[in-house]
Amino acid sequence: MPNSWHEVHLGSRAVGGASLVFTEATAVVRDGRISPWDTGIWNDAQAEAWARIARLIEAGGAVPGMQLAHAGRKAGTDTPWRGGGRLAIADGGWQPVAPSAISVAEGEPAPTTLDAAGIREVVGGFRAAAVRAAGAGFRVAEIHAAHGYLLHEFLSPLTNTRTDEYGGSFENRTRLLLEVVDVIRTVWSDELPLWVRISATDWAEGGWDIDESVELAAELAARGVDLIDVSSGGAVRHQQVVAAPGYQVPFAERIRREAGIATGAVGLITEPAQADAIIATGQADVVLLARELLRDPYFPRRAAKALGAELTPPDQYRRAW
Repeated sequence: MPNSWHEVHLGSRAVGGASLVFTEATAVVRDGRISPWDTGIWNDAQAEAWARIARLIEAGGAVPGMQLAHAGRKAGTDTPWRGGGRLAIADGGWQPVAPSAISVAEGEPAPTTLDAAGIREVVGGFRAAAVRAAGAGFRVAEIHAAHGYLLHEFLSPLTNTRTDEYGGSFENRTRLLLEVVDVIRTVWSDELPLWVRISATDWAEGGWDIDESVELAAELAARGVDLIDVSSGGAVRHQQVVAAPGYQVPFAERIRREAGIATGAVGLITEPAQADAIIATGQADVVLLARELLRDPYFPRRAAKALGAELTPPDQYRRAW
């Protein structure tokens, strides 16, 4: 359940000047949480708690967005600040599911392979979560299909070795994500943006790559997705990420140019001029900040001052301006 901590955490980013504030990866079904301490929106009580937070975000001057997620084989772990390791069932963990019975790491138990009924349950979970998110007042929905979570696991040949209609070819590996998009678009207003977060590359030989990402993005655009939030990695432990400031921005730029869809840029974007240049040069349509906003919830206000822009403060703060 989201609680007062989430109210303060997300509300402060809105007061800090962000134009759009997303929730954490919010589980669409109970077993889709990354850890037992992660929030979800699979029941009405959760939706009611989220509704208060959506109102707080709006009151702070931002648009409330919800990221809908299923952790797949990465579910049932401890919190990151306690190591993030697999939790035993006796310690509050559970049996994760995945496209194929491939463990996250050597020595860990294998996840359960999703059967046809399980896949239908996942799709239904995303649909129901989108209905609740809209009812709670969220104005943007983002489907999390990145970072080695369930939908990304279906996309990547490194984590999907199925031989049925959900494995093998590009068409089959993208099928589940497209089904989720289609079912959400039936319940999510056409007037409200629908985003999809992807990992543009697995950074590993034989994995999902930028060429497939461009092809997928074009298909998502045709199905009513408004923006691709372009991240990378997370599918396998042996990935070889070449990280540097703005290292994922070229992926967003290529997808925007070749797939004809708006993109969001993420990853080691820490300076106002850097963020401004990404938009000014047409590399992406929005800049999304995570860790920088954890370090400084008032980054947008600091950025506005640095860039000579006007950013109206809440009435309660005007005396400081």
